[in-house]
Amino acid sequence: MKQINEKDTVYAITNQYPELTNILVDFGFIQMKLPQMLQTAGRIMTLEKGCMMRGFDYNKLKEILKEHGFEVVS
Repeated sequence: MKQINEKDTVYAITNQYPELTNILVDFGFIQMKLPQMLQTAGRIMTLEKGCMMRGFDYNKLKEILKEHGFEVVS
């Protein structure tokens, strides 16, 4: 299982695992399709912060990531 540190930014984890971009878009982070959003907001936003800002369930995102072979770790 691939590990994602919960403190890493969306930019960092999507650079490390490019396939995450589509998973995040499917979850509802549609703005992550835009390279400029990854370059700006993605550099300061973690998955948890993004979920809080958008009103998404962070635990649900972690479950979906786990289904795709990713584990979010502290």
